[in-house]
Amino acid sequence: MLFGIVGGRLYHVITDPELYFARGKHPIDAVKIWDGGLGIWGAIALGALGVWIGCRRHKMDFVAFADAAAPGVLLAQAIGRWGNWFNNELYGRATTLPWKLEIHELDVITGKATRDAAGHAVVLGYYHPTFLYEMLWNLVVVAVLLWADHRRLLGRGQVLAGYVMGYTFGRFFVEALRDDHANRILGMRVNSWVSILVFLAALAWFLRNRGRPRSTAHVEGDPDGTAEAIPDGSDGTAPDEPAATVPDRPASTVPGGPSPSRSLAPDDRAEDADAVPDGAGARQPAGAALDSGNVQQHPADRNLGLPEPGPAAGNSHPGPAPGTASPDR
Repeated sequence: MLFGIVGGRLYHVITDPELYFARGKHPIDAVKIWDGGLGIWGAIALGALGVWIGCRRHKMDFVAFADAAAPGVLLAQAIGRWGNWFNNELYGRATTLPWKLEIHELDVITGKATRDAAGHAVVLGYYHPTFLYEMLWNLVVVAVLLWADHRRLLGRGQVLAGYVMGYTFGRFFVEALRDDHANRILGMRVNSWVSILVFLAALAWFLRNRGRPRSTAHVEGDPDGTAEAIPDGSDGTAPDEPAATVPDRPASTVPGGPSPSRSLAPDDRAEDADAVPDGAGARQPAGAALDSGNVQQHPADRNLGLPEPGPAAGNSHPGPAPGTASPDR
């Protein structure tokens, strides 16, 4: 707030220096804010600097904060324009349109309209209510920004850029209707030039941020907001590991036969292991060689304390007991 007030006053003094530093003027009047004179351009610019400092102190992302605040700031500007009506100021050129504004001769001492001998307010004329035009335009831009952001059509920084573009676009045309005192450059009012330059800067920022994700208030481990935000719909975790492929147990006990494979998710492995009897060769690789019907013991089974196969006697090995099937691999 304080940065905004100082900035608004600085802009007014810089763009209208003859009001305070010309011959016969008093420079001390430059600090008399109560006499009027605040420029919205300086208020927003220096106010934004104050917001940036606050965001740095509280470890918040300035761009995300600005995106969230921009529609509200423009709504506040729309409301503030009613002050021009109460102050009898900043109206446009003379007009005969049905919505023309009646302007009275104002007594700056009393703050009221000057009255003639009959007690009637002295009317200066009828003019364009430019502050009303600007207020209505600001409300339209606020509605568009809220709609576009709600539909997730705007990425990081684009709400802020849209606010600046929308305001300056309307302000340029409103400024062209005003007829109050203003310094000019190449025949055009200073505020008109400012509108053009600021609009182009905001347009460049808007185009630069095309395709970027929406703003996030805070990224863990990135207080300055320099890291890219996590896209919507992603929790930032690593993708799931691929399902492990484990050898299946053959349906038959034919020695040396190939064994098909099937995919098991990690959670299914335990259930599959429980279905295999202890020592039934679940660790035996597919197609392992049999020696006269006996399964060769896997080295891992020896670590589990399973009995070693009997000693070989020449080339003959004891087979399975009569009437029993070969053990599963």
